Amino acid sequence: MGFGSYDESEQQDQDVETDDSDGVAVHENDHDGEMSFESDADTDNLIDQLSEMKDDEDA
Repeated sequence: MGFGSYDESEQQDQDVETDDSDGVAVHENDHDGEMSFESDADTDNLIDQLSEMKDDEDA
C-alpha cells in the first residue's frame, strides 16, 4: 500500500472508551466585566501607525 492508503478492516469495530471528566471546561474561567485603557495617541496617529504596519506587511 502506498502512503495515505489504509486497510478498511482496520477501520471496523473500533470500541473506544471515552471519559468526559478529563475534558476541558471552556466556560470555567469566563469573566464578565469591562476593560479600558488610556492613551495619549489620537485617532489620526493610530491610523497612521496602522497604515505603516500594513505597508510593512506588503513589502
